[in-house]
Parts: sequence; C-alpha cells; structure tokens
Amino acid sequence: MSDPSSAATTPSIEVLPSILSADFAALGSAVDEVVAAGAKVIHCDIMDGQFVPPITFGPNVVAALRERLSDDIYLDVHCMIEDPERQVDAFAKAGANGITFHAEATPHVHRILQHIREQGVHAGLAVCPGTPTEVFAQVTDLLDLALCMTVNPGWGGQKLIPSTIDKTATIAAGLLPTTTVQVDGGIDEHSAPDAVRAGAHWLVAGSAVFGKRDPAAAFQAITAAARGAAA
Repeated sequence: MSDPSSAATTPSIEVLPSILSADFAALGSAVDEVVAAGAKVIHCDIMDGQFVPPITFGPNVVAALRERLSDDIYLDVHCMIEDPERQVDAFAKAGANGITFHAEATPHVHRILQHIREQGVHAGLAVCPGTPTEVFAQVTDLLDLALCMTVNPGWGGQKLIPSTIDKTATIAAGLLPTTTVQVDGGIDEHSAPDAVRAGAHWLVAGSAVFGKRDPAAAFQAITAAARGAAA
C-alpha cells in the first residue's frame, strides 16, 4: 500500500483534494491537475442517499481512478453510507488504500475495522460533529485513521463548525501517536492552521480546491498554510 505517513512515527501533514467538488464531466483531468501540484492523497466521498441525502458514486469510480493514477497516489475512501460492512470488499477490490466508515452507521465498528484490515487496506473510523468521541477509545489498536467531521456530512461548501477544532484535539489526545487524525469540512487556507494545531494530519478540502479558478494553486496555498502551522 502507498501511504505518505508510513515511513514516519508521526503522520505527515497532507491536504486531500475531495473529488466531491470536482467537475465530474472532467474528473480525470481535475485529479491529474492536483496530483501534478503535489497532492499525494485523493479523497473519495461515497454517499448512498440514506446515511446522507445525496448520492455520489461507487466502487466503479474508485477503480477508474486507481487505473488512471500511479501506485504512489493514495485513494482515501470515506463511506457515508448505511451498513458499510456490505461495501468493504468492493472498495478494497476497486483499489482503495484506506476505507473510513461512520460510527453512527453501524453497531459493528470493531468487526468492520478488523475486516477492512484483513483486506490489506487501512481502516478508518469517522464521527459526525454531534457524536461523542468515546467511540474511538474502544478500538484504538485497530485504527489507522480517525476522522472528525468538521461539518455535518452530506454537502460541500459548508463552513467549519468552530467547536469541532476542540473536538479534534480531544480525539487526537486519545489515539496512538502513529494514528492519522483527519478533518473534513470547511477546510481552507484560513481554517487549516487551527486544525493542524489541534492535532490533525490529513485535511480534506473540496470546494476550497476544486471550487476555485486555479485548483492547483488553491491546493498549494492550503498545504503551505497547514504545514506552516506544524513547523
């Protein structure tokens, strides 16, 4: 598996362009542009119309990206879907490097984390802004990634909820030092430094990248702001 953080004790700071906000009619070119600008991780938001109202795409799009991109580009699959255990094998087969699912979507958190890892894929667990952080404490040894949603999931372009910065810090404090802390929602060059100072390593940015006239420059600006806060 390709993982920008695998060689370090502490995960590296990465900005993850989210294709949810990209032009789907030119998805390949949009992803190529941010990869050329330095993106190492591409974030794929999977929505089923049940856990969240919108419907996005499935394993076929992930497989197409995997075929298009070099092996050193990490595909980060974020499942905002009910019964995520039903889709793990399909996304693993499609070429996902990491699969994250929501604690609110299933009573089988421990079992699903185990199953994801058995597929040779990194396992992540996500929580919505209103979900207590205690869910992470029972599975710290199985977590490769912990995702704190900094907006309510479902739509791009939302503003970051300020209280989720403190929540990110609480989550980070309870994890193993090698676990990647991810935030998703309302991340731009202004909010990224606060998220990094709270303990986030991977910052998902959708409309703040693909919603700009020059996505490559926007990606680089957010990355510079995030890494500057970690220096």
